[in-house]
Formats: sequence, C-alpha cells, structure tokens
Amino acid sequence: MMRSLYSGVAGLKTHQTKMDVIGNNIANVNTTAYKSSSITFSDLMSQTTQRASGPNATTGTGGVNARQIGLGVKSGAININITGQGSAQSTGNPFDIMINGDNFFIVNNGQENFFTRDGSFYVDAAGNLAMTSIGYNVMGWQVDEETGDIKKDTVSALRIMSAANMTYPPEATSKAYLSGIIDKNDTDVTSASGRVVNLNFFDALGYSYTAKFVFRQSSDPSEYSMELSKILDSTGAEVEMTDEIKKAVFGNSDGSMAIQKINTSVALKTGYSWNSKTELINADGTVADLTKIFGTDGKVLTATESSTQAEIDAAAEAQKELDALAAAYGFEGSTEEFLNLCVDFEVGTAPNTTTETWSIRDLLSYQVSNALPSGTTTAADITMLGNNGDAFESTARRYYGHTVTFDAKTGYLKTVDGASTDFTVNMNLKSADADNFGNFSDINIDLSTISMFDNKGTSTLSATSGEEKTGLGMGRRLGEMIGVSIQQDGKIYASYDNGMTKLLGQIATAAFANASGLEKQGDNLYSATLNSGEFDGIGEDIKANGGYMSTGQLEMSNVDLSSEFTEMITTQRGFQANSRIITVSDTLLEELTNLKR
Repeated sequence: MMRSLYSGVAGLKTHQTKMDVIGNNIANVNTTAYKSSSITFSDLMSQTTQRASGPNATTGTGGVNARQIGLGVKSGAININITGQGSAQSTGNPFDIMINGDNFFIVNNGQENFFTRDGSFYVDAAGNLAMTSIGYNVMGWQVDEETGDIKKDTVSALRIMSAANMTYPPEATSKAYLSGIIDKNDTDVTSASGRVVNLNFFDALGYSYTAKFVFRQSSDPSEYSMELSKILDSTGAEVEMTDEIKKAVFGNSDGSMAIQKINTSVALKTGYSWNSKTELINADGTVADLTKIFGTDGKVLTATESSTQAEIDAAAEAQKELDALAAAYGFEGSTEEFLNLCVDFEVGTAPNTTTETWSIRDLLSYQVSNALPSGTTTAADITMLGNNGDAFESTARRYYGHTVTFDAKTGYLKTVDGASTDFTVNMNLKSADADNFGNFSDINIDLSTISMFDNKGTSTLSATSGEEKTGLGMGRRLGEMIGVSIQQDGKIYASYDNGMTKLLGQIATAAFANASGLEKQGDNLYSATLNSGEFDGIGEDIKANGGYMSTGQLEMSNVDLSSEFTEMITTQRGFQANSRIITVSDTLLEELTNLKR
C-alpha cells in the first residue's frame, strides 16, 4: 500500500481535530471568562530508506544525508491562551467581579477546590457568596474577631450575610463637643431661661436621647453658666432626675452646687399678699401653705418610683404650693430655678457682722421650721417673703453645672470651672443612677472651640456627638445592612443605615507557576495538576501580583473571531488537500491494479 494514503488519512484526522478546537472556540465566543485553545501539529515518525553517512577522508567522498519519507501528521499539543485577558462587560451587579491579572477565583463544591475566572456571583439563602451558574461557594479569608483584620491562614467559604452580619451593634455615646459663638448681647443668654443647646446621644442599647444644656450670662458679661436642664428620650418624654442625680450627672466634682452672680429684682405681683410667713394669699383668694412644701428632713417633698401613694400625693401638693409661690413673684422659669435664687444677708452684731448667702429654698425652710440652712454658722432673724417684704434683690443663683469664662479682650475661652488648660466637662451618666442611666456611658464634652464674639446679637452654639476631628465616640443606634461593596483587593464591606461599615471578609485568589497546565473541568472550572503546580490551601492577595478586581463587570471570552475564521479557512483547505492526496493515491492504486489486464 502507498504511504501517501496513510499520510492523507493522518492529515484528515489532525485537521478534523483542529476543526474541533476551532468549533469549540467559536461556540464559546460569549462564554464568561472562556479561554481560547489552539492546536499545534507535529509530523509522524518518518521511514528511513538510507541512513546518513559522514565524509570519508580515505576515499575522498563527502557525506550523504539520510533519506526519509514522512508518514503523515499528528496533533502535537493543544494550548490554552489562559493568560489572555478577555474584554470587560459591564453588568451593574455588585456581585459580578472581574479579575484583572493572571489570578483565579477559588471555589469549592463542598469536597474540593476548583479555580475559575468566571466572577458571576450571588448570595445564596444561607448568606454564602457563590457562583451563579452552579452554586459552588466562593472561598476567601475570614475576619479575626479580636483584631477586626483579615486572617490569612486558610481559605473557607465566605458567608457574608450571616445573621451576625445583617446588623451592626449599637454603641453608647462617649464623646461630644460644642462649637460656635456666644454673643454677650444675645437676648437668649441674658434672659432668665438662657440659651438652650441640644446634644443628641445614644445609650448602649441604641436608644436616642436629647440632653438640653442651658447657657446663662452672669453679672459679668464674660462669664456663663452651663447646666443640664433635662434629658428627653426619643418619644419626647423627660427622663426623671432628682436633685441628687443632677448633682451626680452634671455637678461640681466635689458635689457642691456652683454659684453664678446675677442681679435680679424679684417682686410680689399685684393681687398677691402674705397672710403670715407661712401662708400666701393668691390672686384668686386661695391660700398657699408653705408648710406643705417640706418634709420632716427640711427638704422639698419629691416622689420616686418606689414612693407610696401617700408620698406621691404629698409631693404633688408640695409642687402645687411651689408653683403658686413662683407665680406670685412672676418668676420666668421652673420652680427649681426659683428655689435656687440666692440672697446675701448680714448676720451678727456690728462690728462683728458676716455675710451669708441663702437660697430661696433655704429661706422657705427657715421660715417653716426655723432650721438653719446647710453651711450657715449664725442664726439670724430673717424676715423675708412672708413678713415684711414683697420684693428682694437676688445677688446670685445656685445650679448644678459648670462655669465658662471667656477672655474679654480676645473673645477666646479662658477657663472652665477655673481651669485654664482643661476645657472639658463630663456628663457622668454611667455612675449616676443605675435605674435611669444603667445603659449609658459617661460623655466627655469638649468646649475648647467655643468663643465669644460680636455676631449681630445672635449666638450660634451647637453640640455634636463624637470627637470634633475623628468623630469617634459619637455612639449609634442599631444598624441594618443596606448594601455590600467589594474593593479592588477583594475585601468585602457591608454598609449599615446607622452610618457604619464592617469588614466581612476578603476574596482570596490562586496563582500558578504554569497556569496553562490547569485542566478544564467544564462549567468554567479548572483543577490543579502536577504541571500547573499544587494549590497551597491559603491563596494569595490579588494585589500581590499587581492584579485587582473590578466590580459590576464580567470578563468575557478571549476568543478572536477574525483569527478563528482565518484558522477555519486554512484548516478547511488543509483538509481538502489531504482529501486530494487520498483521491490521487487511490487513483494510482487503481492504475497499478489495472496493469494485469
């Protein structure tokens, strides 16, 4: 039989194989991240009819080349253009990821790892990041619970939407700062009610509250009091605070009340009169009995959550009488503020007289029980309010709070509670009262940025939670996940509706010394072989090799249709030529067999 016949058959077979490769490439022209293949041919072993000989010096003849007749062609190798980057196609899906570089995603079917360039992912019902096509889990590195950093020890499934990740825990506010201008001509700060500054903050359970601070100008235009008037919860209800709690929350460090100098004239209104030093005739003719205000300990009657009904009724009656007294003197403000107005008295006999400062609270208690107020040393015949006076001059007032002083020449903050270096005050919520404030943290308030300038009679004071520059310590409510973003290095972050973000994990990648040695497994998957290099189970950061990830994009096939069609034409012609070899060889054999006729 003629050798050319077998050569032609071999040619047909190899060109058929090449067409298979070309056809597969064209079929996958729109397959995500498909890597095109190409085939190379190699000739078959030739038949040697004469071996080569070398030059012969004795005979003077030259060497003769070997005489070899080829026996056809075979498939040499099928190569994958695995490093050829496919074009990018935008999808807008945040879970569609394209690798720029030579690395591969790592996916797992529950038993073994595979590798792919197909970055079409989704989040399954269990919260795992998985391949959209076949559901294999995407592998990566988890977050160290202690440090909050990525722990690159071994790859595991990325469960990014676990129950723990769907919310961000709340945090109590621990830092705040005041900023803005106090204008000494502002009618708010010069009024009895003062200028109110609101601070919004959170407790450890994420509930929001509003602290209302009041700034009031003293008789010195450069000096102001800062006191906590009330705390409101998210519903607008006032959080109950006794005097003791107020002292603990926003009082002086030594537990005493601060003194602010004021010059206020307080007079009995028309229609009101005193019947005795313990009874006030109201404008409507009713009698206010001051003896109902105080308890046996000389303190104003108040009720708590543990009070009996009788104690609650007595406290309500005491408040009624206090309201009547404050109304009689036309005081603008709360009865608490009225009680804290102070009057200076000279006690003793000249020339050994001394001046003592008594509050309205002290005066009322003395009138009712003749008990000396705390801090006094000399009994005095004080005839006030109920005896001979329907007006008095208040020289100061007591309050739970802090004293803020500005430099009259520069307008900048000078002292806070007399200190010229520490311009902070504290809301001591945590230690004040476990029942009311057990879920709070103490809040350190920075006053260093406030100033006193002319601002056309308008103050611009405002309070903000968190540190001024970093925002740390601002606190937050419970946050619900509202989105997920994937960075170029594969780190996955969740964003929450409380403004926080959280690192959920990082997509790991695999790199191989010989990526072309990977073996195709279908479904856009590859497996490692001895020739590609083994996977170490750890993976590597995609940026280690200069690569990066693009979200909202997919890598398309790197098949070049123009090249494939060109290869198809040449393959077709090669197939035709080999067919002609078989045809001609057959004709020659036919002529040979016809020689016997």
